Amino acid sequence: MSVSPPFHLAFAVTDIEETRAFYVKKLGCKVGRSAERWIDFDFFGHQVSAHLVDGALSPAETNPVDGEKVPSRHFGAILNWDEWHAMKDRLEADGTDFIIPPTTRFAGEVGEQATMFFRDPSGNALEFKTFRDKSMIFAH
Repeated sequence: MSVSPPFHLAFAVTDIEETRAFYVKKLGCKVGRSAERWIDFDFFGHQVSAHLVDGALSPAETNPVDGEKVPSRHFGAILNWDEWHAMKDRLEADGTDFIIPPTTRFAGEVGEQATMFFRDPSGNALEFKTFRDKSMIFAH
């Protein structure tokens, strides 16, 4: 697999300072540029931009995936095996309220992965996953 350029994703949030604290303290992201109503984060080598909106965000619909109700609108990162487990342990110790707790999806099948879902302070769904065999990321 070749190294791809970083991607950019902009997403809505309802509180800039809560968002800053969550992405920096809980996820370990570094802050890039920011202004009164937006903030850029180094999200595992990619640029994500949180943009303040006035009012509540609507929750994402879900789709069934391997027996779970997966939020249709979510983003996250694919971590190395050890990094994912370290994050899982840290999130569990912090008492994170998981949408889908750490689990193995597609066990024994092509694309077997460990995954977990939780929300940021604005309700955006995040998924972090890992593969023992990275060649399974795009396998079918």
